[in-house]
Amino acid sequence: MYWPVLNFDSQYFQFGRLRPLHTSGVIYGFVVNILMGTSLYIVQRTCQCVLFNKSLSWMVFWGWQLVLLLALISLPLGYTTSKEYAELEWPIDLLIVLVWVLYGVLFFGTIAKRKVQHIFVANWFFAAFIIVIAMIFIVNNLAMPASLMKSYSVFAGAQDAIVQWWWGHNAVGFLLTAGVIGMNYYFIPKVADRPIYSYRLSIIHFWGLVGFYTWAGTHHLIYSSVPVWVQNIGIVMSLILWLPSWQGRSTVR
Repeated sequence: MYWPVLNFDSQYFQFGRLRPLHTSGVIYGFVVNILMGTSLYIVQRTCQCVLFNKSLSWMVFWGWQLVLLLALISLPLGYTTSKEYAELEWPIDLLIVLVWVLYGVLFFGTIAKRKVQHIFVANWFFAAFIIVIAMIFIVNNLAMPASLMKSYSVFAGAQDAIVQWWWGHNAVGFLLTAGVIGMNYYFIPKVADRPIYSYRLSIIHFWGLVGFYTWAGTHHLIYSSVPVWVQNIGIVMSLILWLPSWQGRSTVR
């Protein structure tokens, strides 16, 4: 952006193509691979059982790597929905949904065959991130295909913006927050060789995050054309997020 001539006058080295490639690589390549791997490791350890289906685990792994490969090819070629953190076009979205459903079946199937009655709190956070991401990803990516690699959102105008940031902010809230919190609840007590400080606080932490974070996305639309009350909800819920944050720190101290 500072020195545009460095793109060598090539359409493939434009900021509009490189930025989504970078964000998709970090979020879906780096973070999601970590969360899938650690969640499936932790659910086995805390449920004292092996994975629900080992063949299914390999389908999830290779299916997700195929998603990343298709993103690596399609984004530099300019195939994009132009929706932040949701740039991939509809055929790849369908593959994402398929792999995510298989991942959910694998995770919840493992919990169902657990050998202990109690479900460890880390698995609550992993379950929330799997369910919420599935819900908001599908809604935000509802589109009418116009060709093999082009589609148009079923939402328009301010509605499209609200739905987009319901997705965009909660992609941060549940991929980069809830899933990572699940890792912390397992690995921090393990490394510290101490139990969780307060299990009751951890439950309040969980429901506080789920209850408040899902409403905070419209703080990205302040001073825009969306209704003022929607903007205010985003502001208020963003402020209230100090509550689950504080509880989380207290629980694992």
